[in-house]
Amino acid sequence: MKEQSQRLGTQPIPKLLANLSIPAMIGMFVMALYNVIDTLFIARGVGILGVSGVSIGFPVMMIMMAIAAAVGIGGASVISRRLGENKPDEADRVFGNVLFSILIVSLFGFIGAFTFLEPLLHLFGATENIMPYAKDYLFPIMLGAVFFSFAFTTNNIIRSEGNSRFAMMTMIIPAVLNIILDPIFIFTLNMGVQGAALATVISQASVSIVILFYFLRGKSSLNVHLSYLRPQWKVLKEVVTIGMPAFIRQVSGSGMMIAINLMLIKFGGEFEVGVFGIVQKLAMFTIMPMIGVLQGMQPIVGYNYGAQNFARLKETVQLGLKVVSIISAGIFIIMMVFPENLMNIFTGDTATIETGAGAIRIMFALSMLIGAQVVSGGLYQALGMAKPALVLSMARQVLFLIPLVLILPYAFGVNGVWIAFPIADLLAFVLSMVFLFRDRDLFFKSKPSQDSEYKAAPTP
Repeated sequence: MKEQSQRLGTQPIPKLLANLSIPAMIGMFVMALYNVIDTLFIARGVGILGVSGVSIGFPVMMIMMAIAAAVGIGGASVISRRLGENKPDEADRVFGNVLFSILIVSLFGFIGAFTFLEPLLHLFGATENIMPYAKDYLFPIMLGAVFFSFAFTTNNIIRSEGNSRFAMMTMIIPAVLNIILDPIFIFTLNMGVQGAALATVISQASVSIVILFYFLRGKSSLNVHLSYLRPQWKVLKEVVTIGMPAFIRQVSGSGMMIAINLMLIKFGGEFEVGVFGIVQKLAMFTIMPMIGVLQGMQPIVGYNYGAQNFARLKETVQLGLKVVSIISAGIFIIMMVFPENLMNIFTGDTATIETGAGAIRIMFALSMLIGAQVVSGGLYQALGMAKPALVLSMARQVLFLIPLVLILPYAFGVNGVWIAFPIADLLAFVLSMVFLFRDRDLFFKSKPSQDSEYKAAPTP
């Protein structure tokens, strides 16, 4: 086993969490920055209808990523626990099954680009004016599904073995390359939103090659064996079961965007869809640091749970909760004080700035509660506890936000869409606290009691 994996059970927690979280946060920050700049180039180079087209097409991309997330995060959880149990051969077998799953996921994306792309966009709310932009953006993305799936999935695997720095590089490389290629394709070659999509595909293809060499040259604690690429349903079942909350979280994010776009078209228009496309990119940017902290926590928690070192697990959970609470408080302050400045980055149009700033202040009114939600769902997932992870992953978007988005506009018009966000944040926070309090003997004591529902279980 490589030293990068062994340190998960030996290095002091504050140092280890910093070593794993800071690279993850940097990588997520750069990825979020790329998303913001991508939207900025489209807004400046194509206009608000271009942003609307990307916003309508983005849920389809999120569904593809949801499947990759289920395989990648589920595989990462199983692999980190196998390494903690000192079972490297079993970890390699899990990795082989993950690679097999990537090929299947990619095949569906490729076929979908030629078969049901336009009907899907109609279903998701594309109007006659938005449809050409949505198709131009999504078609190249679906053709390049293999690169997205491979890069996204293996990033989680690399983090699961404790190599946070290389995982960070796998996020920075495509983001920087995308930022370079965007203006070339959008402005110089005058390719509009299709140029933005091609820049993204090329960037993901480039980093996929880098990742492939990482595994083939023995830099990883994991080894690629052709025999392990043969699917084993027991292994796949465990991976998918643990990864299902991530799948639901991603799909519910897609469902949320579909619901929002449909209600904005119904109670507003294409203009409001474009405004939300900008605000949504800012929202992704703000949550990335907290996801980075969670990504740093997960391999530590999974490894030490597998090794039954509950004192280190407890210390990691408590420190992680403190850090994300501080970050979410800072996000709240920024969004309340500077929304006009943030909107002005994307457009000089007064109406867009005013509408977006108003939406931001409402949507982020309770954003200081988001940190605990992010950690709680990912925490249960890292431990392999599928049921609580599933409930917490569904809570904010499926149980609360989507129903509120579909109901409140009938009372408050377009503002009802924005109002749904803080209410959902509050309800999801309360639910997260209920779960964490229920399992406090595991998370806030050095060792769970013998009758704890979630004490360490034997490996399946």
